[in-house]
Amino acid sequence: MAVHTEETMLVRVQRENFSIDEEIDRVRRRSTRIGGIVTFLGTARDRSRGRDVSSITFEHYEGMAQKKLREIRTRALERFNVIEVLILHRYGNIEVGENIVLIVVGAEHRVDAFQACQWCIDELKQITPIWKLEHTPEGEVWVEEHP
Repeated sequence: MAVHTEETMLVRVQRENFSIDEEIDRVRRRSTRIGGIVTFLGTARDRSRGRDVSSITFEHYEGMAQKKLREIRTRALERFNVIEVLILHRYGNIEVGENIVLIVVGAEHRVDAFQACQWCIDELKQITPIWKLEHTPEGEVWVEEHP
């Protein structure tokens, strides 16, 4: 079993659900200078592009997905005036209403945290090799666009 340091726990691709409170606390513990924490939580919805969705399956390129998420975290820390960034994405079958992705950004000030958080989710959607298969009454549909 792999040894998880606090640093490696800040960027994860995992099958299991996660605790939003625990992940926010993980970021909060990184520095007492953090005065604002912004989160983005993506959840599975029951409609997509006019179709009913019963569940979603996420597949990822093992190793490369984690590498890209680490790159996003590093670039966000360099580009924005933030103290810490946490990025989690689940894979496997996700039921409607379940958590999919979580980004938590801690900064001294809220404006910086909001900007970095939005940039992180937008970048994740563009460059991370994670693919979404929606299960609908009409069959399975691979989602190609990254809204």
